Amino acid sequence: MLKLDQELKNNEYPGRGIVIGRSPDGKYAVMAYFIMGRSTNSRNRIFAEEGEGIRTQAFDPSKLEDPSLVIYAPVRVLGSRTIVTNGDQTDTVYEGLTEGLSFEQALRSREFEPDAPNYTPRISGLMHIEDGKYDFAMSILKSNGGDPSCCNRYTFAYDNPIAGEGRFLHTYMHDGNPLPSFEGEPKKVAIEGDLDSFAHMLWENLNQDNKVSLFVRFIEIATGKYETRILNKNIS
Repeated sequence: MLKLDQELKNNEYPGRGIVIGRSPDGKYAVMAYFIMGRSTNSRNRIFAEEGEGIRTQAFDPSKLEDPSLVIYAPVRVLGSRTIVTNGDQTDTVYEGLTEGLSFEQALRSREFEPDAPNYTPRISGLMHIEDGKYDFAMSILKSNGGDPSCCNRYTFAYDNPIAGEGRFLHTYMHDGNPLPSFEGEPKKVAIEGDLDSFAHMLWENLNQDNKVSLFVRFIEIATGKYETRILNKNIS
């Protein structure tokens, strides 16, 4: 397993990232989502609670440029399922599940972001906790090596996740121009510590210049009760 602190510390710009796994004591389903930014528009954001989920908001509304790819609900909850994504496909998954579609089926209507030349991948996760059981899935929709004429779709499903283990999926391999899309399976990473220490570790190891916001949630598998931490660079 990889160490998350090293994965983050040694990557100046992983972009947006999702971590899903299980706490070391096995009691909690763990989810984290972070956003980073290089442009003024991307950096001018915060996470704000909205119902059981969160929404991105402009920190300074007067500086908001194009909201289409930066303002969305990264996290929404539908009964026993928690959805996390890096764009408005959160709503696509939510509506699809409501209509009886699977996670993978719901995302068939979407593809990578239309932000040439990067064609940022759409990354998504779905946690399912019910009757003391827990499983999760992750998805990435990406261009074919930078060619927007073809969308490559990958879904990864994990049944009964192991304690202290998680998967890490992020949008970019590293900084660059254009930004290179993530490659391979979601990385197997160690989930260490409790809610606060885990959130602190993630936040401290994200690049100081580029990090914007972080969301972390621990859900008790036996009861479905959860606790959340939100950290925003624009709010001290």
